[in-house]
Amino acid sequence: MLEDLRTQIAETERKINEMRASLDIGGKEEQVGELEYKISEPGFWDNADKAQAVMQELNALKLVVETHAKMKNQFEDMQMLWEMGMEEGDESVYEEVVAILDDIRAQLEKLELDLLLSGEHDANNAILTLHAGAGGTEAQDWTQMLMRMYIRWAEKKGYKVETLEFLVGDEAGMKSATLMITGHNAYGYLKSEKGVHRLVRISPFDANSRRQTSFSAIDVMPEIDDNVEIDLNPADIKVDTYRASGAGGQHINKTDSAVRMTHMPTGVVVQCQSERSQIQNREQCMKLLRAKLYELEQQKQEAAMAEIAGDYQAIEWGSQIRSYVFHPYSMVKDHRTNEETSNTQAVMDGEIDAFIEAYLAMNSRKAKPEA
Repeated sequence: MLEDLRTQIAETERKINEMRASLDIGGKEEQVGELEYKISEPGFWDNADKAQAVMQELNALKLVVETHAKMKNQFEDMQMLWEMGMEEGDESVYEEVVAILDDIRAQLEKLELDLLLSGEHDANNAILTLHAGAGGTEAQDWTQMLMRMYIRWAEKKGYKVETLEFLVGDEAGMKSATLMITGHNAYGYLKSEKGVHRLVRISPFDANSRRQTSFSAIDVMPEIDDNVEIDLNPADIKVDTYRASGAGGQHINKTDSAVRMTHMPTGVVVQCQSERSQIQNREQCMKLLRAKLYELEQQKQEAAMAEIAGDYQAIEWGSQIRSYVFHPYSMVKDHRTNEETSNTQAVMDGEIDAFIEAYLAMNSRKAKPEA
């Protein structure tokens, strides 16, 4: 038993050192110093949006650095306790050492998740769009349920959620909506949600209480930084203004504050009505348009690579990624990872981290042979 514990201690020390190298803790410590110097400069808060983004990045880096430092100190204290106990022949420290090792392993798992969020735009804010599928009111209600799920998830993460566009349903629910989810790694987490989500339940809109299947499509894009070059000619953009719809302040339905932009060469259409002024809605529309065009370019590149790779490339575009079954049994299952749970209520309240982490881990395993 004691020999097994010695092996566990040695293995944990190895993992802590490997994690430091993998996460480049030294490099992150330098970044923390640079950002702390940056926020101390005069005029840092003149641009509130950029300042907030820097603060989010700083806090995220500090969390990783401080978590690793705390874990390393905890391990060293545990190692000293273990050595003193062995010298004195006191085996009563065994249980305490095991408990500390379990806690360190849990912290290592959290840090491993940070390693999975290493994509080019993973750290960016996320633009999440929901569209009701075929099925009328039933599908529109399901789409609104999904929107609530993502809002609850984002709030638990401490992210800011802003509704950029919302198109109400004919009788209930909604036809579509676009959310801006602001926070470090928002896109890295939510990119796993892109695809078709399927619901099976007894319809509350059916007088005969029959079981219905509904579909909703989720699209997720990173908010593109102004430094990323997008070929966007103002002459190619058609701008329409109209009166915003839905509940709101005194300007709703009174002024043409809502904005719709159409990129003529590609046919991409974006719209925003969340802000009170037309100028602010134009700015949000431009952000959406930049993100859409960037995503379109990425899709073209992926399609070209898929054509080169032939049948080796997995065909998953437009496929159903997750099923939510409320009747005749309770289950939510992700068809890509086989992650599942019977606690459907918790999932609809935003507890989707297990699905997100399983997807990120799966992608990481796929990437390793290529590396």
